[in-house]
Amino acid sequence: MTADIKELEKRMHGAMDALKKELGGLRTGRASVNLLDPVMVDAYGQRMPLNQVGTVSAPEPRLLAVNVWDKGLVVSVAKAIREAGLGLNPSPDGQLVRVPIPELTAERRGELAKLAHKYAEHGRVAVRNVRRDGMEALKKLEKDHKISQDEHRQKSDEVQKLTDRYVKQVDEVLAHKEKEIKTV
Repeated sequence: MTADIKELEKRMHGAMDALKKELGGLRTGRASVNLLDPVMVDAYGQRMPLNQVGTVSAPEPRLLAVNVWDKGLVVSVAKAIREAGLGLNPSPDGQLVRVPIPELTAERRGELAKLAHKYAEHGRVAVRNVRRDGMEALKKLEKDHKISQDEHRQKSDEVQKLTDRYVKQVDEVLAHKEKEIKTV
């Protein structure tokens, strides 16, 4: 446990990165190479991430293309994408798997918005947990007489400002994602 502001900021930044990655995986009707990040392919007797068996690209706004490196895995890749629960229907074409991105229904947009809110709340909770750890460390340092009351107060204010900044970033990222979901 540490009261080092740089360490706390690093942990909060990690929580933001995790949130951005989760939100990047939400399908918004526009092709995004991150959309296929959660897809696991049965290859060579084990489950592997899609990006380890092929290259994902977005040649058009409503199309993803997966260039599979081993021709024998094309069918496995298509099956993995189809069964990933993303609502996508890939079509193999030689060593290329084309993945058209269908239009989103109003109902699906609502579900995606709820999911984005859930991810954002997890992000806020993660940031607040880092804040709590920092505050507990400061209390312990003051109790052990390693810092003064004034230092404790000053550092607590810094931790709170840092927390507020990251919670605001979470809200901004969520607002951007909601706009993206609604306007596609």
